[in-house]
Amino acid sequence: MTVDLVAVERKIWSGQASFVLARTTEGEVGIMPGHEPTLAQLDSAAVVRVDGTDGSKTTLAVHGGFLHVTAEGVTVLAEFAELADEIDVSRARDALRRAEGEGAEGTAAAERANVRLRAAGAAE
Repeated sequence: MTVDLVAVERKIWSGQASFVLARTTEGEVGIMPGHEPTLAQLDSAAVVRVDGTDGSKTTLAVHGGFLHVTAEGVTVLAEFAELADEIDVSRARDALRRAEGEGAEGTAAAERANVRLRAAGAAE
């Protein structure tokens, strides 16, 4: 199936995939070729993984947006997204520490920092 990962500021990835895993507001969804057409809201801070037909795995930290599944493929439309290998782990850890020190006001920032760390495989 064809998969397009698009953020507001850029097209992040496009290609053929055998599987997509994404967290929506209703829970985790796994998409394989032939999946039922679906439109779902992505969680505000989620990890999306795409397993390419060439054996590659592409992982992203995604902040808000939608997952659209059709007979032709899958489109992830994110408000903001980063490829795992683009994430600066030390910067994300610093952001998490700052957010945790802000109490309730830092909750959203902490979620964003945590999802970046999970996508990069550096969650504590």
